[in-house]
Amino acid sequence: MIGLPTLAYGLGGAGLAWVGYKLLSRDPLAQFDLPLGHLASVDSPEAKLKSEQALDNITQRLRSTPASSSKLSIKRRVPLMREAMEGFFAEEEKRAVSSFTPVDADTVPAEWVVAPGVDADNNRRLMYIHGGAFFAGSPKSHRVITSKLSEVTNSSVLAIDYRLMPEFSRRDCVEDCATAYQWMLGNGSQGPGQADNILVAGDSAGGNLTLVLMALLRDTGGRAANAAVCLSPVTDCRFASPSIFSNLSTDVMLKPLASRITRVPKVLLRLAARHLAKDNPSDPLISPLLGDLSDLPPTLVLASQHEILRDDGRRYVNKAVAAGSAAKFVYCMQMPHVWPIFYPELPEAELAFQQISEFLDRHN
Repeated sequence: MIGLPTLAYGLGGAGLAWVGYKLLSRDPLAQFDLPLGHLASVDSPEAKLKSEQALDNITQRLRSTPASSSKLSIKRRVPLMREAMEGFFAEEEKRAVSSFTPVDADTVPAEWVVAPGVDADNNRRLMYIHGGAFFAGSPKSHRVITSKLSEVTNSSVLAIDYRLMPEFSRRDCVEDCATAYQWMLGNGSQGPGQADNILVAGDSAGGNLTLVLMALLRDTGGRAANAAVCLSPVTDCRFASPSIFSNLSTDVMLKPLASRITRVPKVLLRLAARHLAKDNPSDPLISPLLGDLSDLPPTLVLASQHEILRDDGRRYVNKAVAAGSAAKFVYCMQMPHVWPIFYPELPEAELAFQQISEFLDRHN
């Protein structure tokens, strides 16, 4: 029979273990879940109807792509994702009327994108870093976004084709971004020359790389960008943001990728994150949310209220503001991940570009 002292000791140990577990499992970033951000929405009944019809069409198209199956392994999914991203936005790409000029940005393949009416000699440059989960995407797949950004920012856009995983590492992705950025400082779409105004933008994985680059330039004493814009960025590669779980059913674009992640027990999730990133997901070079967010350029983050990466963006902005940096979080309701790529099909895509233009006008 167990004596009372022994039982008390055992219960006390169990209590300490429980308290320790609670302390370790508490998310210190939860303090940055508020405030919610700035809601942007279309007002007219005609725009709302157009949005509903477009969303139905987009959802059906997404569900019909081979890469949308949640049963695919990463090895099988990667080539399908790459093929799908080139083909899925083919119709959208036809609407892009900018000029596209291939260029070698100091070993990094890229293209200059210049919209009609943009003064290419004004030395106003924007580097765009495409998304695609670090595994897929290219300047071609994102020409709708880069064309519209060139138009609304009156700048030449350098869309870079950085090295992708799994053939290369995340640090190779970062290196290519830094290399292309330094090259762009001294080269424009019309040839060599110093830039008067520098902007950086990216979506999803490219948003992650944009934020990593901003911190890297600060830490290495490089020339900072005048401002940065991120569309639905990945900021915490530990998969720790609440919306990854709460918004899984409403994210039509990322649900196939995230469904496996959310089935992994949380105690194993960090190991899974390390495996996918092939690096330490707690390193700010991989998860910019976890780094020092002070003294950064003005940053605008846009995300959908119903996508799994909503809280990645929200937490980043709230933490940056708490650290003294100028940052703003804008969200739209019911939108798919990186919805501006569906311009002009979605009225909210036009609204997003208006938000970008207004933000940059205030900070440039």
